[in-house]
Amino acid sequence: MSITTTTHLNFRGDARAALEFYQSVFGGHLAVVTYADAGNVQQESEADQVMWGQVLAENGFHVMAYDVPTRMGYDQGQNAFFVSVRGETVDEVTGYWEKLAAGATVVVPMGPAGWAPAYGMLRDRFGIVWVVDVVSEHHG
Repeated sequence: MSITTTTHLNFRGDARAALEFYQSVFGGHLAVVTYADAGNVQQESEADQVMWGQVLAENGFHVMAYDVPTRMGYDQGQNAFFVSVRGETVDEVTGYWEKLAAGATVVVPMGPAGWAPAYGMLRDRFGIVWVVDVVSEHHG
């Protein structure tokens, strides 16, 4: 038996744009089901928002996302979670970092760290905090 975990990102109206952006960074297949597609429209203005969406790539990248309906509370928060992207080489993760950095606020610049050949943290243009690093023998 096995289990997988997937980061599920919650937005208020930006889920489709965010998923399209992450697909442009990591590649893969974008799937989106709107509230209208699912026949679950509670408020007409939200019909085209994302009830469920994901980006799934052959390289192992996978996120899910949706738009929180206005009838439900939503607070993006500050440090509720990070999305960790860990690659095998500095070149590999640097490519993702450079794409994620478009419109982002860099928290920790990408560079060597005591525990990894490369590490960086940024808050992307959708408010999501990404930790990007390289697998090392010191850090599993």
